[in-house]
Amino acid sequence: MKKFKFQLETLLKVTQRKKDDAELKFAEVSRRLEECKKKLETLLIEMKQGQTEYTELTSEGKRVTIGVIMSYNAFFNWKRQQIEDQQKLILKTTSERQQKLKTLMELMTYLKSIEQLKEKRKREYNEEILFEEQKMLDEIGLQLHIRGN
Repeated sequence: MKKFKFQLETLLKVTQRKKDDAELKFAEVSRRLEECKKKLETLLIEMKQGQTEYTELTSEGKRVTIGVIMSYNAFFNWKRQQIEDQQKLILKTTSERQQKLKTLMELMTYLKSIEQLKEKRKREYNEEILFEEQKMLDEIGLQLHIRGN
């Protein structure tokens, strides 16, 4: 009796590897996105702390020099630029993540269709084997019946 052999087994394995790679890439970009979001949170906290510090400094009625004001102004401009850059990076990373997810979903669909085809072919093979065995048993039964008469 011949053993079941799926003709597209190599394609199935290659597609499985591609799906695994796509999962890794998706996980990597998701991790990077989370890191970017955490960094943005940190930048926003630093900006808020700077604003609180500046408010306390100016509301105490103390004399504030131009140098101090310019330092805070430069700090705020620098923080705003960092926050803006981080937001752009988050948008870019989110877009990249969406693309990786789309690729992963396409590969998963393709892989599933190949696996379904394999299952169908295996069922057909098993039905064929069962038919052949039944045919053989019928012939044996017929021969025994003829010899018995």
